[in-house]
Amino acid sequence: MSKPVPLITNSSIDPKSGFCSKTKTYHSIRPAVPLQPESAPISVTSYIFSLLDSHPPPHSAAAIIDAATRRRILYPDFVLRIKTLALFLKTKFYLSKGDVAFVLSPNSIHIPVLYLSLMYLGVVVSPSNPSGTEPEISRLIRISKPVIAFATSETAHKIPSLEHGTVLLDSPEFESLTTSTELEIGETDRVMVQQSDAAAILYSSGTTGMVKGVVLSHRNWIASLAAAHAVRKVRDSSPAVAMCTVPYFHVYGFRYSLTALAMGETLVFMGGTGRFELGVMLIAIEKLRVRHVAASPPVVSMMAWDGSSVISDGYDLSSLEVVGCGGAHLTVGVID
Repeated sequence: MSKPVPLITNSSIDPKSGFCSKTKTYHSIRPAVPLQPESAPISVTSYIFSLLDSHPPPHSAAAIIDAATRRRILYPDFVLRIKTLALFLKTKFYLSKGDVAFVLSPNSIHIPVLYLSLMYLGVVVSPSNPSGTEPEISRLIRISKPVIAFATSETAHKIPSLEHGTVLLDSPEFESLTTSTELEIGETDRVMVQQSDAAAILYSSGTTGMVKGVVLSHRNWIASLAAAHAVRKVRDSSPAVAMCTVPYFHVYGFRYSLTALAMGETLVFMGGTGRFELGVMLIAIEKLRVRHVAASPPVVSMMAWDGSSVISDGYDLSSLEVVGCGGAHLTVGVID
């Protein structure tokens, strides 16, 4: 990483830590990441496409792999599915820029494609925890005011009637929406998404009151991805493999999945069944040569305490470079 240049001139900001004594906030002391002018119309999906064009992964590289079933989508098919689904959402369900789409589903191979297709059209993605109760889900829907929902056969009953109904992600019909070649994909290029437009509405934990909707713009996501791209590790061999064990509906999983795909990495996901299995994760790390794992504190604790005996049984985890943890605190003992 390059040495930080002196960017901070405000006397109230500590140049070593970036902490501002007046506002009680931290500022980055790293060099600024170059971004396009805020007036430039670009969605986070289009930005990801531009990054993939600048450093294209091999055609044989998988974009997404299901850790449990090993089903995979290769990068050329991944991009095509996003554009195809976006066009169907626009022409079949009449979704347009500014509409809100509620998503109630565990992790699946379809979720990243769905997120990026919706944001490609300027539709606001609003995912929630599929284990939420009907009253909880109803309140979130009143907050975000979606016109359509995407759910599974197990969660759809929690969603009230919406203008464009509820689409089942685990149905053959949805699969066909991502693979059909009946329509001209170029039509979606006419959607003008501004960086200041809302891209996603995520939800707070509710630990300090009622759950709140948190709006993130396309510019927010683009800046986050640009920062990751600026410090990415360039590899001469095949793309790095990143494993997401956290839910896509959480900002942690949402951001991690977008970042891995924008970097041209292979995203391995877990959590489709709703039950976490340490053995499945360890086998996938070994067989798929996973380099980076995104995990929650309970999963890291399992790796620390339960995993030691499993690892001694012969699992090869030598490919691992980083185990990332977030979403809650982690004790020093577990870290050690």
